[in-house]
Amino acid sequence: MIIAVDFDGTIVEHRYPKIGKELPFATLTLKKLQERGHRLILWTYREGKFLEEAVQFCQSKGVELYAVNKSFPEEKFDQSTPRKIHADLFIDDRNIGGLPEWGLIFQMITKMSDR
Repeated sequence: MIIAVDFDGTIVEHRYPKIGKELPFATLTLKKLQERGHRLILWTYREGKFLEEAVQFCQSKGVELYAVNKSFPEEKFDQSTPRKIHADLFIDDRNIGGLPEWGLIFQMITKMSDR
């Protein structure tokens, strides 16, 4: 599956523009999902140097991103192209009901992908 993951409030605590403390098991879970063949897209409001810092944070934790704020690495945007990306799932703290614990997220995705 292609999984789009928010950064602030999802992988790390909200401290924008700074990088907050990592949420428990966030990058561990993302690495486990990658090991199972899932592609991860970092899907965040961050831009410029703040976006670069988020990407570097993920890479420093061993999370390899398929794409950043786009559906695939080569995708180019212009003003006539919608910014909505294509993904099978979105993980975001702004979900209705909030962000489940990362262990539960892993279980839910594993159950879905094993069908």
